[in-house]
Amino acid sequence: MTFCLGMRCEEGLFALADTRITSGTEMSTARKISIHQYEQHSMFIMTSGLRSIRDKAITYFEERLKGEEKLDRMYKAANALAEEIRRVRTEDMDWLLQGGLLFDLHCIFGGQLSGDDSPHMYLIYPEGNWVEVRSGTPYVIIGESRYGKPVLDRTWEFERGLADALRIGLLAFDATRTSASDVDYPVDAVLYRTDSFELQEQRFTGADLVPLSEFWQSAISRAVDDAEPTTHELFQRLDGSPPAHTRYGDGD
Repeated sequence: MTFCLGMRCEEGLFALADTRITSGTEMSTARKISIHQYEQHSMFIMTSGLRSIRDKAITYFEERLKGEEKLDRMYKAANALAEEIRRVRTEDMDWLLQGGLLFDLHCIFGGQLSGDDSPHMYLIYPEGNWVEVRSGTPYVIIGESRYGKPVLDRTWEFERGLADALRIGLLAFDATRTSASDVDYPVDAVLYRTDSFELQEQRFTGADLVPLSEFWQSAISRAVDDAEPTTHELFQRLDGSPPAHTRYGDGD
């Protein structure tokens, strides 16, 4: 499984991805973020799904970037990446199905090109269609999303800053790592500030994030205890209710 998170705010873009690769009972570590930086062109791609089709699609995309076609807008680059994903799908789909595998490549594609007035971020589906991550829904997760999504839904807003994005993103990852055995450290983080045309990246290990994880665990435990007054009356009602009888179905 994979945890890849893209977050958008007024200051720019933030991306976070775990590095665990699972193949049967074997586990290894590999980057899930690729960086594409040249002149006033700053892009990153995060992927979930089969590693083989990911590598092939990104190789084709990089080859296209080195060609004569000059991309000056992120939506054009998203279309170009989508076309290469469809190309791989056409080439490999039948063989994958024969092997009992699915073409399950999902991408988070973000950055800013010379013709863009602001950064953009897209979720690209296996079929090559895409949606843009906008201020109304300022984050997207691919891979294991169940455990980190509640943290993001409760705390992340477009008006927050990139420092908040790092903190909230790492907490969403910590919630996922705690409950999903196939997501783990280290994590790769990428930061992009609006109009900078520079991508900054850093890898964080489990040791780096112990203080945040321990603080979060302690804060949750304290919050559960502090919430006791809000449930005291509810417990009294439950504890004082008459004995229940056998009941079937959805009746009142």
